[in-house]
Amino acid sequence: MTNRDSEFGIWDSGKQAGAQQYLRLHFTQSLIPIPESRARLRAHGFTLIEMIAVIVLLAIVMTVVTISFSKSLQSARIRGASRDLVAALRYTRGQAIVKGEQEVLVLDLDNNSYTAPGKGAVKLPKDMTLRLTTAEQEQTGANAGGIRFFADGSSTGGHISVLQGQREWRINVAWLTGDIALDDKPE
Repeated sequence: MTNRDSEFGIWDSGKQAGAQQYLRLHFTQSLIPIPESRARLRAHGFTLIEMIAVIVLLAIVMTVVTISFSKSLQSARIRGASRDLVAALRYTRGQAIVKGEQEVLVLDLDNNSYTAPGKGAVKLPKDMTLRLTTAEQEQTGANAGGIRFFADGSSTGGHISVLQGQREWRINVAWLTGDIALDDKPE
């Protein structure tokens, strides 16, 4: 045993407790002294770079979510408008059958609206447009026309397209049966 070993008192007794105490005492200290206030902040807070990184990640996530949400909201609006138009067509057909007389759903393409019998005009949102394909005798003007339903449930037939940008929802009306179907798959 050397003087140096006995000086620290590690190897005198041969127990590991002294060695552990020595290591704890000498190697837990930083080689570069850190002021106590900085050490306390580092132990209990975040650095500026960490905060900026988190804020940037949150901004990216919020942007993606917002874009996705707005697209789904637009889709829901056009789908809702198409379903309302289908409901108006079915109402018109039902009125023709119940009353035993012809009824017409009138579409005004200039005003982007439609009118069911006995109801007020329903206007579509500004970013949507209507397109009508029907029998020639049902066209009441250059940009107006209708689909007529008869007392037996049949109709003049045709289809109505609800357009928004490049998307199109098509409502088909069968001429023989008067059946009304919404094509949910946008083209």
